Amino acid sequence: MVLTKPRLHRVCCLLQNTSDRLLRIECRALTVLLGWLLLLILLNVVTRGISLPLYWVDEAAVYSVVWLTFVGASAMTRLRMDFSVTMLSDKLTTKSAKLAKCISTAFVFLFGMAMVAMCWLWMDPVGIAKAGFDARVFSVETFNFLYTERTQTLNWPTWLLQLILPIFSLTFSLHALANLLEDLDLVEKREHTEFQMANAEAVN
Repeated sequence: MVLTKPRLHRVCCLLQNTSDRLLRIECRALTVLLGWLLLLILLNVVTRGISLPLYWVDEAAVYSVVWLTFVGASAMTRLRMDFSVTMLSDKLTTKSAKLAKCISTAFVFLFGMAMVAMCWLWMDPVGIAKAGFDARVFSVETFNFLYTERTQTLNWPTWLLQLILPIFSLTFSLHALANLLEDLDLVEKREHTEFQMANAEAVN
């Protein structure tokens, strides 16, 4: 099916809107995760202060920070707050700088898609389904022990906590694609003024 120009624009707008909705969800998730991390830290301080430490709190805090990092990195990608080196682009003409920005954003998108592929191979959903979702059978056949491992103190399935990697890969790729569509002038660029952290002055 050939995409006409109006249809292509609608598809691009749909991808951009989906990315922006996802950004709002991520920002709410960051608020929840930050609050949860704060509670864990306070609980750790109190229980250690009364000589009744809860050893699972440390592990829960570590995984909370991991999820915070990946969710935050995904949101920062859409807000264009990721790091960049502008020593070269600052010396280019406006047209050349725009081309360089498009190429850079395209590489970010390709990196995200490579992560999606790696997570697919690593988690191997087809393989675990063929094994009847039996983690032991799957590990024997593939030597992939992801689904048999459990955390040390929480005793949670490791794969459940590591789901953040494929989730991040997908959201990161979607945000990078939305940015690329804006850089290519296929859709109008959005400033996201509702998020103060997207403003450099607010960050400073």
